[in-house]
Amino acid sequence: MSLTRLLVPVSLALLSACATQPKQNVTVEKQSQCPVQLHNGQNLILSLPSNPSTGYRWAIQDSAGGVLKALGPEVYRNPEDAGIVGAAGVSTWRFQAFAGGTGKLRLTYQQPWAPEVPPVETFECAISVN
Repeated sequence: MSLTRLLVPVSLALLSACATQPKQNVTVEKQSQCPVQLHNGQNLILSLPSNPSTGYRWAIQDSAGGVLKALGPEVYRNPEDAGIVGAAGVSTWRFQAFAGGTGKLRLTYQQPWAPEVPPVETFECAISVN
C-alpha cells in the first residue's frame, strides 16, 4: 500500500475526530438554557444580571460540587457604556466539570445581611457530566 493511500484515511479520521470535539466553554445566561450537559474537562461559565449597589448579591447555595469545581471567585463587571453610577451589571462564575454524574447549581439573589427574608430571585440549573 502506498504512503498516499494510507495518509488519506488517517487524515480523514483525524479530521472527523476534531470536528466532534465539544466546545471547551459552555455559557449559561438564562434559566431557560438549563439543564446543561457537559463533558469531563469542559468549563461552564455562568453569567447573571446583578446590581450590588442595591445591596443584593448572588449567593451560591448549591455548587454541584460532586461534578463541578469553581475556577475562581465571582467576577462582577459593569457595562462600560452605562455611564451611570449604580447601573446594573453582570456577575460571572467559572466552573469546570471534573467528574461524571449529576448535580444542581443553585444561587439566590438577596441581601446578605437579611437571610431570613426570602430571595427576590433564584437560579437553579441541573448539571449532567459525562
